[in-house]
Amino acid sequence: MTSARRQLIDVNATPFYHVINRCVRRAFLCGDDKLSGRSYEHRRGWIVDKIKALSAIFCINICAYAVMSNHYHLVLKIDVDKAKSLTQKDIISRWCQITKGHAIATKYMNGDALLEGERMLLDGLITQWHERLSSISWFMRCLNEEIARKANREDECKGAFWEGRFKSQALLDEQALLACMMYVDLNPIRAGIADSLQSSDFTSIQERIDSLNSPNRLLAISTPQTDSSTNQAHIHHKSLVQFDGAAHLNAQVGIPFHFADYLELIDWTGRAIRFDKKGYIDNQRPKLLNELGIAPDAWLTSAKEFRRQYSGISGRWDSMCAFKKQHNSGKWCKGKASSQALHP
Repeated sequence: MTSARRQLIDVNATPFYHVINRCVRRAFLCGDDKLSGRSYEHRRGWIVDKIKALSAIFCINICAYAVMSNHYHLVLKIDVDKAKSLTQKDIISRWCQITKGHAIATKYMNGDALLEGERMLLDGLITQWHERLSSISWFMRCLNEEIARKANREDECKGAFWEGRFKSQALLDEQALLACMMYVDLNPIRAGIADSLQSSDFTSIQERIDSLNSPNRLLAISTPQTDSSTNQAHIHHKSLVQFDGAAHLNAQVGIPFHFADYLELIDWTGRAIRFDKKGYIDNQRPKLLNELGIAPDAWLTSAKEFRRQYSGISGRWDSMCAFKKQHNSGKWCKGKASSQALHP
């Protein structure tokens, strides 16, 4: 039985979540359909462009993504600090980029005086919109509805485009976040449709590497995220949550690792999980595995099977059980052995 979103998403427990959505029809979300001869590759761009556009509106940032032939993965971070800093006009302006808003909000933005009843109505709307701007459910709703409409128009058909509501996993600690991001970034290599990180199209790791290789990478790294520069490499770089090397997950700043260490680990992992490439299990372990004390075998299993190892929660075993108990979502958790392997 499925669980309510309030039982699966709790920003007080963690701001990081892995979400997945899958296409319902045999016709591809993306990729090439060999039976009909049609290509749907351009739809990958639809999804990447839309998640970045929505991230600029919502208080939700992108840590990792991978767009596959019939599904996509996102690792999202709810930006609590950004949500707290929004003014009433910021909230209205952002929400009106998604919907038509409300006549009272338009009146307020134009500087017209409001009656007492109108002021009360506006306060209620702003409170509601403020909550939605930090909601992964609303983020996914806006993403999936637009992609479904565009795909249905292109396919000249009606009906459901997605097989159901999106699936989510709460990532409760650093090991869970690291393993999940690695799982997402390595999707094309694991599926055998790419043979290197650089050729893993429509993934966050390819975008991060391209940003490093850009001649404007120093500008991208040093410029604040509020900058409105139109430089394409800069836009790509700032569209993803940055690796800040923070000591722990609750720092609320960025991804709590250094990118150089992440790049070393993902290169090692990608080579090891490809059967046609030489593995590096017997050689020196990457720095992050040593720091976290994770055994290579356990790590590689997680990189290949993370989605199946857990249900709606991933992290230290006691934290997973506490999350379940707090949200009244049952006593049983999936993934005890996997959790203990990642948290020695």
